[in-house]
Amino acid sequence: MGSTIFAILLPAALALVMFGLGLTLTPGDFHRVVRYPKAALIALACQMVLLPAICLLLIELFGLTGALAVGMMLLVASPGGTSANLFSHLAGGDVALNITLTAINSVLAAFTMPIVIALSVAGFMDDDASVGLQPAKLVQVIVIVLVPVAIGMWVDRAFPGFSERMRKPVKILSVVVLVMAVTTAVVSEFDTVRDNFGRLGLITLTLSVLSLSIGYFVPRLFGVGTGQAIASSMEIGIHNATLAIAVAVSALGSETMAVPGATYGIVMGGPAAVAAYLLARQSKSTVARTESLDPV
Repeated sequence: MGSTIFAILLPAALALVMFGLGLTLTPGDFHRVVRYPKAALIALACQMVLLPAICLLLIELFGLTGALAVGMMLLVASPGGTSANLFSHLAGGDVALNITLTAINSVLAAFTMPIVIALSVAGFMDDDASVGLQPAKLVQVIVIVLVPVAIGMWVDRAFPGFSERMRKPVKILSVVVLVMAVTTAVVSEFDTVRDNFGRLGLITLTLSVLSLSIGYFVPRLFGVGTGQAIASSMEIGIHNATLAIAVAVSALGSETMAVPGATYGIVMGGPAAVAAYLLARQSKSTVARTESLDPV
C-alpha cells in the first residue's frame, strides 16, 4: 500500500518541482546558447555521450547487473539537479550558463532518457518486456519531465508576480521531495540497499566525483573560461536523483531501479560541497591573477 501511494504521489510532487523549474526559465535561456556555443556544446557532449560511456564502464567494474545496472544508467541519463545552480553560484560559476544548460537538458532528457532506458533494459534485463518502456510509459516520462516545465514557463510569462512569489517555496519543496524520495526508496527496498550499499555507495560516489571532474576539466581542455567550466561541472556533476527515482517507480514500476538514485541522493552532497569549495578557490585565484595583470 505504501509503495502504491509512493508511486502516485512522487510523480505529482516531481511535476510540481519541474513546474517550479519552469518558473525560472525564459525563452532567452534557450537563446543564450548562441552566446556560449562552445561551452554549451561541450557540456552537452559530456552529459549525453561521455558520462553514459563512463557509467557503463563503472557498472562493469563494480559488477552491477539487472535492475541495479539499469538504475545507474537511468541516474546518469537524468539532467542536472535543482541544486546545481546554487552550487555553481557558491563556486563562482557562470550561473547564466547553468540556467541555459538546465533548460536545454530538461527538454532533451524527456527524449534521451527513454532511449537510455530501452537500451539498458535490453542489455541488463535479458530483454524483459515487462520492464521495457512501452509507448504509454514513454508518454509518461515526457509528461513528468517536459509538460510541467512548459507550463511553468507559460505561467512565468503570463503571471510574473505569482511566479516570483513561488520561486522560493518551490526551491524548498525541491529539497523536501528529494529527501522524501530517497527515504521512501531506501525504506521500501531496505534489503536491497543493505545488501548492496557497499558497491552502490562506492559506484555512486565515484560517478559523482568523475562527473564533477569531467564537467570542469574537459571544457577547460578546450579553452572554455573558468566560470563557464565551473557551471558545466555543477550541471554535469549534480544529477537529478529525484527524477531518476520517480521514473523508475512510476514509469518502469521498479523500486529496485530507484535504489541507485536513492544511494546517489545520500552521497552526492559531500563531493559537490568539496568541489564547490575547491572551484571557488580556483575562481578567486583566476580573478586575482587577472586583476594583477590589468594596467593601473
